[in-house]
Amino acid sequence: MANANDPIVISGAGLWNPDYTISNDELVLAYNGYAEKFNAENAAGIEQGEVEAKPLSSAEFINKASGINNRYIYRKEGVLDINRMRPILEVRSNEEVSHQAEMAVNAAKKALEAANKKPEDVDVVIVACAYTQRSYPALAIEVQAELGIEGFGFDMLVACSAATFALQRAYEMISAGTAKCVLAINPELTSPQNNWRDRDSHFIFGDVATATIVERASSCQSEHSYEILDTKAVTSFSNNIRSNFGYTSYVDDTDPYGEDKFFIQNGRKVFKEVCPMAAEHISSQIDALGITVSDVTRWWLHQANINMNALIVKRLLGRPATADEAPIVLDQYANTASAGSLIAFNLHHKDLQAGDTGVICSFGAGYSIGSLVLRKR
Repeated sequence: MANANDPIVISGAGLWNPDYTISNDELVLAYNGYAEKFNAENAAGIEQGEVEAKPLSSAEFINKASGINNRYIYRKEGVLDINRMRPILEVRSNEEVSHQAEMAVNAAKKALEAANKKPEDVDVVIVACAYTQRSYPALAIEVQAELGIEGFGFDMLVACSAATFALQRAYEMISAGTAKCVLAINPELTSPQNNWRDRDSHFIFGDVATATIVERASSCQSEHSYEILDTKAVTSFSNNIRSNFGYTSYVDDTDPYGEDKFFIQNGRKVFKEVCPMAAEHISSQIDALGITVSDVTRWWLHQANINMNALIVKRLLGRPATADEAPIVLDQYANTASAGSLIAFNLHHKDLQAGDTGVICSFGAGYSIGSLVLRKR
């Protein structure tokens, strides 16, 4: 049960970056090379209107459309090869730690260190992200074993809201007394599901892993901790962001690597519908807590598109936000699915003073929105 004298807190956060990056200039050079080759090979069909020509891109177009300049990538080899246009991911045996679990473990170790925790202090592991590289066994159970954690673990997929939804499940379990310390991890290996041959989406995603420790204040031993004042989630079905990749492709005789099996979206509709939905979600949450937008020191928002972030915060504040109020990390990380708001939190929380309030909010496919209101202790 909730206990005002022993609140539930975020006591540690971890951020792990892959070794490789791809700049807009690199990406555009490869994509344009691929597009020109495709157009030359399909010139007759294009001229007859049977094949649609691939449009060219530019670094300026990408930056204006998204605010993205760079992205981290788990494996760079193969992405910039115009004859391949996708990463080369080496196959690992069942006895080796899987790629995504390795990412998760790397971030988890950083969160444990930040919280001054040992694996034996944790009793639940949640791996929450947009994609998992396999259906079972759960990545969370593999991560649990790699870290030497007793208890249980499970995976959950809520697209770009997975991280905040996982933190809410952690809060609820600790509140109910079914867990004492929860490790929520977001290993976002997005690059295999990115359509590197599509001008309008090839630049969007990046790979990263974040992790967060949630526990009671009485067991917290970290320098920086944040009381969770409130959690809120909402979902509303929409097809405007979708990926149809799945195991049924084998039996419905569709191409498992067809265009609809990658990330696809109707960007204009998403922008028009999600921005007001997210702003209303947050404003009603803080109103219910008896605080105002002016009481919020920091907004750690989902990092999908700089124009979306700017509009949402402007709706909340009635003016453009400063970089200090609503930090942007997508310029260097791109859209990292559910991890975006947690990257912003990892990089921009230690300067807050005791009593300062902040909001973590993510939003995306579903539609889904998840948010937490925090207060620095």
